[in-house]
Amino acid sequence: MTKKRSSDFTLMLTVLILVVIGVIMVFSASYAYAYFRLGDGYHFLKRDLLWASVGLCGMLVAMNFDYWRYKKIAPLGYIVSLILLILVLTPLGIEYNGAKRWLGVGGFTIMPSEIAKICAILFVASSLSTNPDKIKDFFKGVVPYLIVIGIYFGLIILQPNLSTAVTISAIIMVMMFVTGMRWSHLTLMGAGGIALIVVMILIKPYRMLRLTGFLDPFADPKGTGYQVIQSLLALGSGGLFGVGLGKSIQKYLYIPEPQNDFIFAIIGEELGFVGCVAVIILYLLLIWRGVRIAINAPDLFSCLLATGVTAMVAVQVIINIAVATSSMPVTGIPLPFISWGGTSLAIFMTAIGVLLNISRYANLDRS
Repeated sequence: MTKKRSSDFTLMLTVLILVVIGVIMVFSASYAYAYFRLGDGYHFLKRDLLWASVGLCGMLVAMNFDYWRYKKIAPLGYIVSLILLILVLTPLGIEYNGAKRWLGVGGFTIMPSEIAKICAILFVASSLSTNPDKIKDFFKGVVPYLIVIGIYFGLIILQPNLSTAVTISAIIMVMMFVTGMRWSHLTLMGAGGIALIVVMILIKPYRMLRLTGFLDPFADPKGTGYQVIQSLLALGSGGLFGVGLGKSIQKYLYIPEPQNDFIFAIIGEELGFVGCVAVIILYLLLIWRGVRIAINAPDLFSCLLATGVTAMVAVQVIINIAVATSSMPVTGIPLPFISWGGTSLAIFMTAIGVLLNISRYANLDRS
């Protein structure tokens, strides 16, 4: 085994800065909503601080838990994630805004689909690294992982949660490609995935409305185009330097639940173009460090783990910012480390801990 070094300090510092920004922006974005709807303006701040503390503990533990040990528990994690996804569909699942995506644990709720992301990464990394040569054969190497994608996709789409189902599928495909999957197979999978997404949109009227709202939001400004228009107004009114931290107008019940999927719009309004660029630069730095760790990982398993974690961050950042800037149809996906969502924050921070652990064995000096 490669000699253990200190963890990637730049990566750790970048993540901690993003988490601090997230806590501040969740408080700023949620205060009005929490005060008027829940009677406590500090509701989301208190919970976000609690989950950030849980995430920090998870990151520290994962950072010091040697990564190769995950290979032994990966199959168990896969089974547990499937059980949790099934439980969501039972009466134990909690429904909110027409979607069943949560399980109640005491006074808190957890989102099994977020747990499924890291479990899928562990399982696929373990399986692919055991016999990587099989991935070049479509039926022996690609089809088994299509089945894994199909199981996750099917269980999550029943919640329904198309964006998370697509995210997990994209992460697994990236890991398969890094292992050595042929371009022709990747193209076939990509085409099949796009066709499936189109079908998912066509069979659900509300998804079609989101698509038409994206194509022309001003055709129905009080309906399908409402969220997009309010997000663009927030970003536009922020200008270069923003209206000032805590001074957003759109968070006063114009953008529904601004602490969640559209928090990037609030960042743009309060901190302006400069604030948005700063956040994007932090994400680019994080992704670069993740790619660097993957390239210099000591073995295939750690390379695929690092790839999966980095892809998870990258895919969600791209989708969330694209939605906030009206570059793609509205879909619910949190901005990593920043959007409100306790399970998401804890899982992402723990996943970064895995990445930090791998960095202790990666030969980063040569890149």
